[in-house]
Amino acid sequence: MTEFYRIKLIIAAILGAVTVLGFAPFYLFPIPVVTLALLLKFCRNNQSAWQTSLLGFSFGMGLFSAGVTWLYVSLHDFGAMPTHIAIVVLMILCAYMSLFPALSLYILTRLRISSALLWSCVAAALWILFEWLRGTLFTGFPWLAVGYSQAPSSPLVGFAPIIGVYGISFLLVLSSALLFLCIENRLKALRYGSLLVLIWLSSYILQMIDWTSPQGEPITVSLLQGNISQDLKWRDDHIENTMEIYKKLILESPSQLIVTPEISIPLFSNVVPARYVAQLAEHARNNNGDVLIGLAEHGTNQGEYYNTMFSFGSAPEQSYRKYHLVPFGEYIPLKAVFGWIVHILQIPLSDFSRGSLDQKPMYLAGQRIAINICYEDAFGEEIIKQLPDATLLVNVSNDAWFGRSIGPQQHLQISQMRALETGRYMLRATNTGVTAIIDERGQVLQSIEIFTTAALHSAVQGFTGTTPYVRRGNYPILLLAGLLCIVALVLLRAKSKDPQKNL
Repeated sequence: MTEFYRIKLIIAAILGAVTVLGFAPFYLFPIPVVTLALLLKFCRNNQSAWQTSLLGFSFGMGLFSAGVTWLYVSLHDFGAMPTHIAIVVLMILCAYMSLFPALSLYILTRLRISSALLWSCVAAALWILFEWLRGTLFTGFPWLAVGYSQAPSSPLVGFAPIIGVYGISFLLVLSSALLFLCIENRLKALRYGSLLVLIWLSSYILQMIDWTSPQGEPITVSLLQGNISQDLKWRDDHIENTMEIYKKLILESPSQLIVTPEISIPLFSNVVPARYVAQLAEHARNNNGDVLIGLAEHGTNQGEYYNTMFSFGSAPEQSYRKYHLVPFGEYIPLKAVFGWIVHILQIPLSDFSRGSLDQKPMYLAGQRIAINICYEDAFGEEIIKQLPDATLLVNVSNDAWFGRSIGPQQHLQISQMRALETGRYMLRATNTGVTAIIDERGQVLQSIEIFTTAALHSAVQGFTGTTPYVRRGNYPILLLAGLLCIVALVLLRAKSKDPQKNL
């Protein structure tokens, strides 16, 4: 390994770390286009597939080490994991996630594509196929998919209602490749530059399309933020105080729809005092509406319990059980192998049962509400299961696990992308923040300052209609990416038979 190549590896890691500036809370969406262009420059000029894969791995380590630092807060500060173990676990996770960009660049180099335009398209295709795989394999961890960096202000989000976040990732990487080609080959800069401008201009024009339309009259909502410290939330001597905080916030809320965060009352539903629930339900009925309360719920089988949102008020009681659980936070995968982690992490209720994927929206306050709990809003292909029936999206969360890191802001940006993909408002009620109202264009209309006890009162509009993404999900962009890779493989095979042909 030459000294020059070692410098390249360091630069790749720095580029990955700098890419984090494209995501919330910084929202500098052009930065990932530039950093990925520089990474692709290194790869295009490197003939060794293994060296290229190491560049991709270094980029990933920089990106994830800088971008998911909030996991250390969860593991160490609130999970009570010793410092050295928390650091090792975090580095192992970052290394695992870095394998995906490494593999995409390894295959890209092995294909030996001489056509610059085809190389650009295949680079984007491979990147998003492995990005999607990272967001799917072993229940998935789609955090920091590069497409999220474009929400909500980049022109590229004009494609969000059509091809979703992975489609945005595809266009971003393609833009990066074209930008690099413009700089590398000045003789053909006009050709590549024209295509780059066409992508961004068409994205901008697509933002003018209204894929969905208002449904009925606006309703009033109150999103509650109890600001219960994570180290106090599950303590028996603090539960009564938590209940009083949310009771006060609910009774002071004048809205038709009142939303509390994920497991806002840290009790099982069957032990919450009936008088307490009845008082809150009566207040909701007086508002001609309903209140959503997060509770744990026992299942019918021994040892089975769920992370559930319950509705009380004017409409018949309804519930939603969380489907997509957080590995090691809400369930322990491969218990025979990883069961020891339970004894290190001080996380109560760390082995929830999974709800059904085909749950229907709740009919509340005159709207059809699609509930998703915490981490679930990172999976757009699952959110659309309740659409197009739902007129509003509601995310309830407990981002107190992230502390004062950039994690809560990144989570907010993920919700902004879901609003863009579906053409619907996203209402977020969180324990410590960011509690916010996001419109159908992904813009934050109102929010509450993090780590404050408050309620956000406003009027929101329900929407109806079906965006192309709601109708087809990730299939179109994954199919396109797959076809591009197949074309490259076919041409590679043809070239192997006739070395004189250009690929």
